[in-house]
Amino acid sequence: MMIAKFLFHILITLVLAYPVFADIKKPDFREVQPGYNYQFPRDHASHDDFRVEWWYYTGNLQELESKKEFGYQLTFFRVALDPKGKIENLSRWAADQVYFSHLTVSDLEENKFYFFERINRKGLGLAGADSEKLHVWNEDWSLIGEGERQKLKAFQDDTGLELQLKPSKPMVMHGKDGISRKGEKEGNASHYYSFTRMETEGNLKVRGQTFKVKGTSWMDREFSSNQLNPGLEGWDWFSFKFNNGTELMLYQLRKKGGGVDPFSSGTFVDEEGRAEHLKLSEFKIETTQSWTSETTEITYPAGWKIELPGRKINLNIQPDMNDQELLRLRSINASYWEGSVSVEGTVAGETIKGKGYVELVGYGKAMEEK
Repeated sequence: MMIAKFLFHILITLVLAYPVFADIKKPDFREVQPGYNYQFPRDHASHDDFRVEWWYYTGNLQELESKKEFGYQLTFFRVALDPKGKIENLSRWAADQVYFSHLTVSDLEENKFYFFERINRKGLGLAGADSEKLHVWNEDWSLIGEGERQKLKAFQDDTGLELQLKPSKPMVMHGKDGISRKGEKEGNASHYYSFTRMETEGNLKVRGQTFKVKGTSWMDREFSSNQLNPGLEGWDWFSFKFNNGTELMLYQLRKKGGGVDPFSSGTFVDEEGRAEHLKLSEFKIETTQSWTSETTEITYPAGWKIELPGRKINLNIQPDMNDQELLRLRSINASYWEGSVSVEGTVAGETIKGKGYVELVGYGKAMEEK
């Protein structure tokens, strides 16, 4: 959900690497402000006057015949190097926007995790995002909106996916009126909305073998210019889809030196799709297990208890496999963990189960903003 903040790492590198930035003036990006008037389908498209934005998909799938289980993540990020109209260099190679994409497939039966990334400048049309309709691409990886449906396509060599997604519940706005605060300064916020349950079907390819799959996905959408609180070390983000028709999103912002930032929050979505904002005081997250990567030697949480006392919700969360770590990505100059999880628990004493995704950022090293 929030990994795009790490993308600020490479902005200075790109400026130094390409001479087309010789005449860049001081950036003047649009800030997140109260009273923003969402307009759909327009707001599914790119917002080039904001510094960063992303289209973020995670899902839990099953093969139709064998019920073999998979998880997937496909994310498209846009980072503006300078606001529209500020770059005066007219070269076709000029790159006022840079695009990043992350693709993962979790083969849960075989306990195999596959991840890939792409980085491209806007120049020459290698990557881009339409500013009037939902169409984002990074070479031949793409996201296309067709009415209510959203189509994902991304393959790297012999692994990838081609899926069709359709919302089965209304769109959800997070925070207050779609503004999600991440810090005390007015600009420390993002415009944030989601489709929390999307019926999903299509093809998944793993090492050359194609599986017809069906399941559910979660789509997160954020755009902002300065949401990062410099006092943060990282974050833990959770999204769950329960078998009683409800959903839950929580994010816990971890402070440098320890502790949880008071702007951590979440959203509970009832069976009808009504969203209720959750403050930090309304939930508790406790780590119950950990896992250490043999490759990076980073230790991540690998099991959690989550309580929402006011709603009488008690949950136990376990990764569907431990090793779902995206290693040493060039686009963020770091590694992070994001993977498929299973949930069991109770709501007012009644048993509940679910599937979802968890993202863990800042465990190898504290995130930074340039």
